Amino acid sequence: MQDDKIRGSNGLQAFYRAFLTSEASGGLILMAVAAIALIVANSPLASLYFSTLEQYVLGLSVLHWINDALMAVFFLLVGLEIKREMLVGQLSTWGRRALPGLAALGGAVVPAVIYAAFNYGDAHLIQGWAIPTATDIAFALGVLSLLGSRIPVSLKIFLTALAILDDLFAVCIIAVFYTADLSLPMLGLAGATLLVLIAMNKLGVTRILPYLLVGIVLWFFVFKSGVHATLAGVALALTIPLRTGSTHPPLERLEHTLHPYTAFLVIPIFGFANAGVSFSGVSFASLMGSVPLGIALGLLVGKQVGVFSFAWLSIRLGLAELPEHATWKQLYGIGLLCGIGFTMSLFIGLLAFPNSPELVDAVKIGVLLGSITSGCLGALMLIAVGKKKNA
Repeated sequence: MQDDKIRGSNGLQAFYRAFLTSEASGGLILMAVAAIALIVANSPLASLYFSTLEQYVLGLSVLHWINDALMAVFFLLVGLEIKREMLVGQLSTWGRRALPGLAALGGAVVPAVIYAAFNYGDAHLIQGWAIPTATDIAFALGVLSLLGSRIPVSLKIFLTALAILDDLFAVCIIAVFYTADLSLPMLGLAGATLLVLIAMNKLGVTRILPYLLVGIVLWFFVFKSGVHATLAGVALALTIPLRTGSTHPPLERLEHTLHPYTAFLVIPIFGFANAGVSFSGVSFASLMGSVPLGIALGLLVGKQVGVFSFAWLSIRLGLAELPEHATWKQLYGIGLLCGIGFTMSLFIGLLAFPNSPELVDAVKIGVLLGSITSGCLGALMLIAVGKKKNA
């Protein structure tokens, strides 16, 4: 029995090492891809870059296929991670959920308030309130990976758990606030398809392929219903069985399979397609506009204040404990890194202003400014604290 517990513990640690390595490596690639997209968008290749994204294939533009279909794979992985973490992982008990949960809540509320303060009174611009609420787990872990052993593993796991809950908040926000006009017939068909998936789970179907085939049908109905199609990925994930008694549960098999494709293909493609923004015509005045400024300060100021203050409060109230071998200054540095909102922030920005190319460019500028500044300051903070700790 004791040997089984040890093997289980070692297996969980091995899974986290693989997870963190995959996410961190993907984050480094994402940084490079984002930089390349910016270079291309401001080079002689710019017209080719933008025209390719606008080309229509099977009724949708290339950009729409990337954001609506390819990103459904990313949301499928997000859903799998949320389900596993909630049932058997780092978020399986209320005690474990307290610190990352409250920190994620603070990291969502304060940035939203800052953005809203800059855009209060404009009914159109206020729709972007959720843009600075998200943390990009791959980008943030990519920065952490550059710092090596300066950062205790407990803080990396804390950041991972916080970002997963952050993604859960983002999924809920998208479902509630960024849903277009609903088609009740299509929504009904999507619901019926979801019931089929749930029945497959209850009947003990453990092969992954049937779930994926029915999941494609679910994606089509959700896409036609007015609810954003990527949420079909999350709904599908929640029906994939996690048989805790089996050696290789279907959910974990699918998660392991999707991780490299998502980290090294899906997210880089999304980053390349959406990070490109032309700086021609960009002035200091446009940078100081309420949308880019609200997003940038929401990420840079709102995230660190929200994450750290809510984490500090939960620890002081005895609801949680400081991560093992971590210091308060290191926790603050992690709060700074949470201001890297790249992938999900850009995604929400596209939903907030679907018919406003100029506002989408403003979103991109704000996200890039806030994310890059947060990443650099967070890394410098953690490096400085690490040197003092090792001195």
